[in-house]
Amino acid sequence: MAKFMDVHHGMKGITEEQLLEAHNADLAIEKDEKVHFETAWADPESGTVYCLSEAPSAEAVQRIHERAGHKADEVHPVPLIVQ
Repeated sequence: MAKFMDVHHGMKGITEEQLLEAHNADLAIEKDEKVHFETAWADPESGTVYCLSEAPSAEAVQRIHERAGHKADEVHPVPLIVQ
């Protein structure tokens, strides 16, 4: 399964509770598209949110986000990871 990093803009002032609520909304339906959202990060000052996932495609990631009510502005494949 491929990894993807998606980016949401325009979420200025997002709180930890709101980020968790959005992440949980994705988790609740992710299996419908064989997606797994691993982690979400946010910068409340800039309004930028990032999500790391495993999925069969960028389109599958976007479909889950759209259904959960927060379409991603960008979805990027992550073909190389070092830890």
